[in-house]
Amino acid sequence: MKVLFFFIVGLMPVLPASAQQTPGTKQPKNIILMVGDGMGTAQIFAGLTANKGTLNLARCTAIGFQKTQAADAFVTDSGAGATAFAIGKKAKNGAIGVDALEKPHPTLLETAQKNGLGTGIVVTCSITHATPASFYAHVPSRSQNEDIAAQLLTSGVDVFVGGGQKYFDARADGRNLVEAFKTKGYQVADSTADLDQFKSGKLAVFTAKGEPRSLSEGRGDVLLNGTQTAIRLLDQSKKGFFMLIEGSQIDWGGHANKTSYIISEMLDFDKTVGAVLDFAEKDGNTLVVITADHETGGLAITDGDMQAGQAEGKYVTKGHTGIMVPVFAYGPGAEAFIGIYENTAIFDKITAAYAPGFPASRK
Repeated sequence: MKVLFFFIVGLMPVLPASAQQTPGTKQPKNIILMVGDGMGTAQIFAGLTANKGTLNLARCTAIGFQKTQAADAFVTDSGAGATAFAIGKKAKNGAIGVDALEKPHPTLLETAQKNGLGTGIVVTCSITHATPASFYAHVPSRSQNEDIAAQLLTSGVDVFVGGGQKYFDARADGRNLVEAFKTKGYQVADSTADLDQFKSGKLAVFTAKGEPRSLSEGRGDVLLNGTQTAIRLLDQSKKGFFMLIEGSQIDWGGHANKTSYIISEMLDFDKTVGAVLDFAEKDGNTLVVITADHETGGLAITDGDMQAGQAEGKYVTKGHTGIMVPVFAYGPGAEAFIGIYENTAIFDKITAAYAPGFPASRK
């Protein structure tokens, strides 16, 4: 009977996030959510192989998997995928910060601000792109770049680094939102600036007029430098901070079916993962969650040489796939991310980790 009991218990569904907190678990002061757009296990292993067997991701103490399906499709896009993280509800493909009925809900970032935390976003795409937009904007279509840009202006996010400047200063309505950021007290810079000069305050960094270049085309350490700058500024918040970091172009390498593109962007993302984990380890009060919105390309690693750092891959599509993607976690509350769950559970688990100072915004 004991054997049967444990077998049945093993088949029971994962408990709600609020029930997964281990009694006595230390609650984090800061939470950093890192998204490798399009990053499935094959993309990770391609990067690991190219890096001769190591990645900073391997330093994480908890690993799980999340199911990526959208409200209206088995294969999600980045809008619905990131919205699930941001508001804890399934959305239709293309939607930003709204549920399946196009009803807006407060995001993790907005709730963090409401509770007095610092907030930041650092990405290697346009700052109005689907993933970052899902954390501060509420529109039915990700294509509404100028509407999304206007919502960033009113969002109050403390630090952001990303491309897409043309949606702010070359708009159809003639408004110059870059100047508007300055009037709101933001320091404004571009990717050529020495970010070390910014010691405190709000900061807006535009890394490209449109979409930033790939790493192989000379983008440089924009993701690493932007992340380190944002952490330095946000860590001055007495109540802590919430931050989104996206390695956006892993996805673009998948769409191009170009393994070398995936690998270079994967290693750039992992270098930033290393810097974030270094901060979290030293700080001791930071939960780091690293995942993907979906997998792109249906990549399979067909050959490689770990010692030489070479990986070969084949693809089944130039689009996204519907497979589960991994979730890595490190720091106080990391154990809650072990298991298999819906992408909306990322919201639930982050909300629960911050409790009681971070009330669930979906109620």
